[in-house]
Amino acid sequence: MENVIYGKNSVLEALISGEREINKILISKNIHSDVKLNKIKELAKNNGVIYQFVAKEKFQAYSELNHQGVIAQISPIQYKDLDEFLEEKHENDSVVILDGIEDSHNLGAIIRTCVCAGVAAIIIPSRRNVQVNAIVDKTSAGAINHIPIIKVNSPVNAVQKLKESDWWVVAADASAKDNYYDIDYNNMNFALVMGAEHAGVSKSLLKLSDFVVKIPMLKDFNSLNVSNALSAIIFETVRQKLQK
Repeated sequence: MENVIYGKNSVLEALISGEREINKILISKNIHSDVKLNKIKELAKNNGVIYQFVAKEKFQAYSELNHQGVIAQISPIQYKDLDEFLEEKHENDSVVILDGIEDSHNLGAIIRTCVCAGVAAIIIPSRRNVQVNAIVDKTSAGAINHIPIIKVNSPVNAVQKLKESDWWVVAADASAKDNYYDIDYNNMNFALVMGAEHAGVSKSLLKLSDFVVKIPMLKDFNSLNVSNALSAIIFETVRQKLQK
């Protein structure tokens, strides 16, 4: 079972203490509002924690727990702060920014690839993107313990901060003119932005990017799985570093 805190008292105390990183709070549509539930919603909203009202069927996986209609899904890791990361010394480093990845298995595979390729950190948005959970942990084969994961409220603001710190931004997009291997990734800190298959990188992030690249296809077929696409691009950057 994934990492969870259950029951109104436990979830409320977790929100008050702030010692556990909460990905999302699930609240059953069948329970009535009371003082504790209202406080949970208030604290979640104030702390930027997503809460969602779901049908009772969603709680079947937690039937053995005395959850009282409230489940908090917690992260198995402690997320790193972007400002702290940027204060560190970086030379010819890379980070990966994920924009709208919805599948936990994809995120786990991406984290594993990034660790193998020496990526300095992975940045994920707090909304509209899967968070680090038990499935991600298992799929990554423990790689989540070997790379900083940074959670941000706004990927756009994160990119702007990176650019202000002299990082270059490379976005992957199927309609780009340049191929991913035409970029010289050496002698610069760069962020690689990857979007989900169905939506791609958002227009706002594409607009901020210094380079937009594609992976050329020999067949007119659907785009690569995002974890496979990231592997192709990020290991081209590794090849360039090793060749240098």
